[in-house]
Amino acid sequence: MKLHRRWSERVVLLVRFTLVSLQLSKQPPPPRRSVYTMSQVPAEDPGILRWTLGFLLVGIAWGLTNPFIRKAALTYTPTAWRPTRNPAKRVLQRGYDLLRHPSYAVPLTINLTGSVWFFLLIGRAELSLTVPIVNSLAFLFTVLGDWWADGKVVTWDTWAGIALVCGGIALCVSSKS
Repeated sequence: MKLHRRWSERVVLLVRFTLVSLQLSKQPPPPRRSVYTMSQVPAEDPGILRWTLGFLLVGIAWGLTNPFIRKAALTYTPTAWRPTRNPAKRVLQRGYDLLRHPSYAVPLTINLTGSVWFFLLIGRAELSLTVPIVNSLAFLFTVLGDWWADGKVVTWDTWAGIALVCGGIALCVSSKS
């Protein structure tokens, strides 16, 4: 019988607790500190020069480094490691070996830094402008990087394509302003 009483007392306590918590929930919550997201933070417009510089830096970081990464990967000779059956260990060994070579690691680091800059840009700039502009600039700088890294000749067709891409970027920008 004592067990039954204890159980019933627990039910009564649970009901009382629920009623008290319902009454407390009707009261307004205490004031909280404001938490802003990136789009809500009042910020000054950085100006056209800083936007242009940001777009160019990301385009350079992505496009200009690609030919150098490719060149380093083509001339890469792997270090002899002890054979292993573990595929994860093999991948880690190859990755470590590639990152030990500055001809691969430096352009890769710059390229990944460009991704961080891009992330910061899309947090502030208009997305429908940022993505096409930066990707187009990356293609343009890849052409220049091929010329610089491998000595590839830039033909008139390619120069015409570069001019058309720049015209497309100008159209995107003028349509938004």
